[in-house]
Amino acid sequence: MKRQYLGDSKDSFKWDYHDFLATALGLPRLHVVLMLTPDDGGTDGRSSPERFPARPPVLGFCRDLRDRRDIGQIPSLPHRTGSSYSLTLHKGESLFTEENRATYFSGFDGEGDLLVFLDPDNGFEPERSCSDKHVRYGEVARIVEQISPNSVVSVFQHFRRVSFPDDFSRIRRRLEPLHSTAVCWHSLMFVAAGKSERVIRKVAAANRDYARRYPVRALA
Repeated sequence: MKRQYLGDSKDSFKWDYHDFLATALGLPRLHVVLMLTPDDGGTDGRSSPERFPARPPVLGFCRDLRDRRDIGQIPSLPHRTGSSYSLTLHKGESLFTEENRATYFSGFDGEGDLLVFLDPDNGFEPERSCSDKHVRYGEVARIVEQISPNSVVSVFQHFRRVSFPDDFSRIRRRLEPLHSTAVCWHSLMFVAAGKSERVIRKVAAANRDYARRYPVRALA
């Protein structure tokens, strides 16, 4: 994630969906792993939050993020939506780099059930390369090992010139033996993974419910 992306249309989908999912699963905490990288001066992040038809409280939240570029506002999301979960930031606002990968993906709470959201710039590592824009499959597996069996990890994936159903099939194979499901809209997808097949089935059911309300596609 970059600060320049705060409050754009992808953020509207991101925060509306994860607020919905944490509530649908009845999880007490949404733990956000920002994977923050420096702004690059590019044009990405300029789309209006209204491009995704999120609920009004989420749109207001995104407008404030866009206006202030303040990461410290993110934990206020459940207060803005009237949700009962809490939102915490893993490693706060520290930058994610190739050099600190090993320590960055440590220190997850294994006591309570969590929805962990990983927000890399691009998504999962490609077959031939990996940078600070990606999360490695082994790192997702390492996080899953640290958290409770009923917790879920959700990962941001940007479109990469292959259809989302085909890309998800490839991602699913590389995540095995973890169970997984996904939801997509426009140029982004969120892939949920975890140890428990029962819990991932609940995520898939929540995704289908979300797809009945919003212009997104649930991928089983």
